[in-house]
This record gives sequence, structure tokens and C-alpha cells, in this order.
Amino acid sequence: MLGTTVTLAFRAIMRHKLRSFLTTLGIIIGVAAVITMTTLGNGATAAVREQISSLGANILQLRPGQGFGRGGGGPRPPDFKPEDVTAIAQQITGVRAVAPQAQSSGQAIYEGNNWNTTVNGTTASYFEAQQWALESGRLFMPEEEEAGKPVCIIGGTLRRNLFRQEDPVGKRFRIKGVSCQVIGLLATRGQGGFGQDQDDVVVMPIKFVQRRFTGNRDIGLIMVAVDDAYETATVQASLEDLMRERRRIKPGDADNFNVFDTKQISDTLTGTTTILTQIVGAVAAISLLVGGIGIMNIMLVSVTERTREIGIRLAIGAVANEVLLQFLVEAVVLSCLGGLIGMFLALIASIAIAPLMQVPFIFDWQINLLAVVFSAAIGVIFGYFPARRAASLNPIDALRHE
Repeated sequence: MLGTTVTLAFRAIMRHKLRSFLTTLGIIIGVAAVITMTTLGNGATAAVREQISSLGANILQLRPGQGFGRGGGGPRPPDFKPEDVTAIAQQITGVRAVAPQAQSSGQAIYEGNNWNTTVNGTTASYFEAQQWALESGRLFMPEEEEAGKPVCIIGGTLRRNLFRQEDPVGKRFRIKGVSCQVIGLLATRGQGGFGQDQDDVVVMPIKFVQRRFTGNRDIGLIMVAVDDAYETATVQASLEDLMRERRRIKPGDADNFNVFDTKQISDTLTGTTTILTQIVGAVAAISLLVGGIGIMNIMLVSVTERTREIGIRLAIGAVANEVLLQFLVEAVVLSCLGGLIGMFLALIASIAIAPLMQVPFIFDWQINLLAVVFSAAIGVIFGYFPARRAASLNPIDALRHE
């Protein structure tokens, strides 16, 4: 009986192809929107996680101020000193590497080519903390760091725009009027956290940058890499206690520095992206309900049009449940067809849009299956009332219907 009922449902659908398509359009749009938004949201979440992880694993960033900025309303908090870096390396247990940073920017020039880039003054520990390998060349020598020699390691973006196809190692270029010799080329990393191009950088010994660019011994950022065998939270607590002591902060007073755990930043941004994805998906799912209402309306019209057919079936022996099942199956078939078409369109849309958004395409079979099952449930829910109405018709009245 079920096979016959499904056959009758398909015949009824094919009899009015355009009407059937317009009926399923709401389901198609709803399923396609839900799957596409969720897929792109998952890709955005993965992209955020990857960008934050590029800052380094188990990294604590120590900055002056109470946020990413300097804070407002009060005096400018003091920067860190080289002695703070030494104290962290010697007094904090569980530290794998400590890398101070003093940053500037300027225009790099080489044989008629020029490029504005970021100058990062640091030590060789920076590459250990970031776990950033070299494509060619070497790192700073201890004597070069101590003397503040004009040597540098450059990123791929600067190499591409300044040296074109040449091998930059061993070449000299000028930046902010200062000549610098390239001793190394960093491996490509691409976009980092907050959309920053990590490869657009010149890394120099921090003493050279402080002497020629910033004009002071101040350190704006200290990167602390935590050993994998230690808990990051424990090391962070010890680091905060040490900084409060060295910066002479009284008990009860607020810190004039902050410590960022890259993992916490990743978790926060990932959680925010996930919530936004869920909200957008929920809004898109409303169109599924609209599609369900459309199915109910068309099924009611179908019941009215086929009243005599229903009367004949009931007169020759069909029971009410068989009539109910026929119209219910027809509604479910419409919904399932809409769901499958919507899933196919969502797959095409996601593959096309993901590269434009610069996020990875992540196929989630669970959300695809859930969307199709939900569309079938919509057919059951909104198709039951018209089917029940058809099954409750009086055979005599149905046969008299014109």
C-alpha cells in the first residue's frame, strides 16, 4: 500500500510541475540558506582559529596598558625595560623562550624598488618562540645582537616586492635611510591574527632598532613561550606577580600591564564566530517555516480540486487512513525534494563563495542531513492538516462536489 501511495503522490506532483516547483521553492531557499550560512560560518571559525594559532602555540604576550591599546583617561603606562626580559627568563619557571620586541615602520628601498613595511626589533629567541623557520640564510649571531649590527631577516612579502626574483640573502637595502644586510629569509606564513600580513616584516636586532629607529631602550611587547610540560595559567600567574613587583604596583591597585594568552584569544573569537553562525542559521531557518506554510496552502488547494477523486476512493472501499496517508506522503515528498535540491544548491554556493571570503570549505554531513530531515518534518507537520481534512470528507458530499 505504501508503494502505491508513493506512486500516486509522484503522479500528482508531476501533473502540476510548475505549481509543485513553486510549492517547494520556500523549502529549497530555506535549506540552501541554512546549509550555506552554516558551512561558511564553520569555515570562518576555522580561519580565525588558524590565524590565531599562527601567533604561536602556548604564547603569552605581555603588553603595557590594560588592553591592546594604552588605555585612556590616565597617564601613559610605562613600557618594559631590558631588565624585565632578563628577570622573566631567570625567575619564571616553565618559560621556553622570551623575546622582547620594539617595533617601527618605514620605507625600504632597493635599486629603484620601494615598499613600506614593518620593522620588528627582537632577538633570536623570537623565532624559537614563534616556531618560525627560515627558508634560507641564518639567524642573528649572539655578537650581532649584543652589538646591534645592521643585519636583518625579511619576510616573503618584502622579498617579493623589493627584490623581485633575486635571492635577497647577502644583499643590502636601505630602510628609513639606514643600510641593512639581509642574512635570512623567513618561511611564508600568510595572514596572521586580525588580518595582518605576517610576511611583510623586517626583523632586526632589537638594540639596532632601539638605537636607530625608536631612540630609546623601551620595549613595547614581550613574547613569552611556555614549555609544553607546564600549565600556561600557572606561568601566567607567576608572570603577573613578577611584573607587579618589578613595576612597584601596590596591593589593591590595578595592573598597568596585561598578559594575553593566544589560546584564550582563539577560544573567544572562535566562540563569537560560532554564536554568530548559529544566529544567522536560525534566521535562515525561518524561511523553512515559510516554505511549510506554502506547502500547507497548496495541499489545501489540492484537496479542494480533488474532492471528487477522494469521494470515489472512499466509495469503492478506501479507508480514511489511506486517504490521509496519500496526501501526507505527497506533502513529505514535496518537502524532501525541496530539501535535496536545496542541499545541492548550498554545496555549489559554498564552494563558490568560500574562496571569495578567503575561508576554507568544510563539508559537514551532519548539518546537511539535519536540514533534509528537518525539511521532511516540515512536510509532515504542515501536510497533516490538509491530509486530515481530505480523510474526513463524507463520500456522498465529495461525489456531489462540482
